[in-house]
Formats: sequence, C-alpha cells, structure tokens
Amino acid sequence: MSTLGSTAVVLDLDGTLVDSEPNYFEACRRTLAEHGVPDFTWQEHESYVGISTQETIGILRRKHGIQASVEAVLTEMNTRYLALARAGTPVYPQMRKFVERLHDAGVPMAVASGSSPQAIDAILSGTGLAAQLRIYVSADEVAHGKPAPDVFLEAARRLGAMPAHCTVMEDAIPGAAAAYAAGMRCIAVPYVAAQADDPAFATAGLLFRGGQREFTAEAAYDWLARTAAPST
Repeated sequence: MSTLGSTAVVLDLDGTLVDSEPNYFEACRRTLAEHGVPDFTWQEHESYVGISTQETIGILRRKHGIQASVEAVLTEMNTRYLALARAGTPVYPQMRKFVERLHDAGVPMAVASGSSPQAIDAILSGTGLAAQLRIYVSADEVAHGKPAPDVFLEAARRLGAMPAHCTVMEDAIPGAAAAYAAGMRCIAVPYVAAQADDPAFATAGLLFRGGQREFTAEAAYDWLARTAAPST
C-alpha cells in the first residue's frame, strides 16, 4: 500500500520527465524542410510545446500550405524523431529521483503524453524508466489531446484511481489546463520559464517557476506527503 494514501501520480513525458524537445524540434525542422519550409525556428517550436504531435503537424501544414496529408507528414516526422530518441534522450536527474521515490513508496503512476505510443515506449525503454512506469497513455488513444482532459482521465481509469486523487506533473500550458479540466491537482514545472505567469499555471497546487533548474524531487515529494488524500 502507498505511503501517500490514495494519491496517484500522472506524469507528462516530453519536457517533464525527459528533455526530448530538442529531438522533436530537429525532427520537425528536417521534415518541414523536405516540404519546402526551410526556416522553422526553435522559437516557433516553443509555441507548440504541450500540444500533441498530430495537432502540431495539422497547424503547421495549414500555416505553410503543405500539400501532403497530415498522416504522411506525421509518419515522416515520427520516423525521424524515433531515430533521434533512440540515439539519446536525457532524463532530468531530479525527475528520475522523484519517480524512483514514488515507486519505492508504492504510489501508482502512469505517463500521459501527446507523443505517439511508439515514441513513449521507445523513450521509457531506452531511459530505463519503463521499470517504474509500466502504464502509459498516448493522446493518439483518446478523442482529444491536451488542453482537453481526455488523456489524464484515461490514465486515471487505467490506474483505477479517482481523478480527484490524482496529481499531474506538467511542463506546458495545455497540460496544466488539461489537469485542471480533469479535476486533478497539478505540480507545474514550466519548460519555457517565461510562461510561468500564464493563468493555466496559476491553477497548479505547486509551481516551480524556474522550471527544471528549480525542481527537486524532495520538494515535490514533501508537498505530496503534506497534501495526500487519506486511503479509502
């Protein structure tokens, strides 16, 4: 039984557990270049952080007038991304410590991500996080991606946890909004520190304004311990 009562934790993957955004940027940049868009920038990429890959491709396709279908462009990008992800995706050290501590305490955990199931599996397996994080949900498996709550609610269902007993770990505005819409608490660790004042992050129970530079496993765990719902 968990030492944190009935608390369950649902973790976003990209930008929260792992620093995969540089790989996503590079995969997207190369794919767009193949379709006649040579000037995709990191600043533009940051504006899509937290949005599912499929939705991002749809937006970019319309914005740049790409003729190929969303499915075709998405397949190209995912192929490039998986190659980069398998070559190396760093785990944030304090996040790994946090996951290990939750696992040791018997806290139910799941990953809920906008990435494809193949990408989630590749990263969890390649980083060794799969040993602690065996349950995951992709936005591809639900009707709507973040900021809709679907992916978090499905994670709670698979964990057998009540949404009100779930705490979400998130780095992005759409994810924090989705956690609130799901009726879940949120620990926010903004990937883009300049976005820390966004109203979506104001709904978080715990906000690390400085992002990963400020986040510590001890502080997050202590907050969970102080605010844990009792076992029912």
